[in-house]
Amino acid sequence: MNILYRIYQLIVALPVIAVSTLLTALVTTVGCLLGNGHFWGYYPGKCWSWLIIRILLLPIKVEGREHLRPGQSYVFASNHQGAFDIFMIYGFLGRNFKWMMKHQLRRVPLIGMACQAAHHIFVDRRSTAKVKKTIEQARNTLHDGMSLVVFPEGARTFTGHLGLFKRGAFMLADELQLPIVPLTINGSFDVMPRTRDLKWVRWHRLTLTIHAPIQPMGQGPFNIKALEEKSYEVIMNGLVPEYRGFVANPDQ
Repeated sequence: MNILYRIYQLIVALPVIAVSTLLTALVTTVGCLLGNGHFWGYYPGKCWSWLIIRILLLPIKVEGREHLRPGQSYVFASNHQGAFDIFMIYGFLGRNFKWMMKHQLRRVPLIGMACQAAHHIFVDRRSTAKVKKTIEQARNTLHDGMSLVVFPEGARTFTGHLGLFKRGAFMLADELQLPIVPLTINGSFDVMPRTRDLKWVRWHRLTLTIHAPIQPMGQGPFNIKALEEKSYEVIMNGLVPEYRGFVANPDQ
């Protein structure tokens, strides 16, 4: 069965993914330059991600969409198990949003160009001025129901376990007085951990859990710490038992 799945990936899935990736990057870039960036910056990527999960025959379950209110902006904070986190959130979260991502991703061919055209937010911590620019860009983006997705760990896990959280997402939620929505991803590490990037996909069930929003409790250091600690606890408890518990990530 494993051999048949690999043959299927090589003959069917890989060509479809390659062509759809190229088309998605071009459509996103051209659409954002010519028209509504919120539309073209989201829906082509959503369809592309949905297609990748489906063409690889990966079953996915989404839990907790009832927690989200129409028209409300959120800061979504997710654990980062692997490359397939992107496809799970983009394709199945069901909310228009912008990614907060490392500034180095600007240099990725096609993908970086499309992300910049779509006004996703690149985090550059090389100076205070650049950090302030990031916050200002987020402030100008997060309104009228537009949301933001952040991986607070800042790097994919090597073990499937949760690492440390960086405070940027929670400082931003505090600054803009937005609720944090924790997301727990299960299965992505089993499908393709970072130690097996660009190798065969392993068939495994995927689950995206959308937890209840955590509302701001005032503003300032106490609120930032409370948002971070509560989000960490909720995401950790949502993991399958195999991956619960902190394991240090040397990439953090």
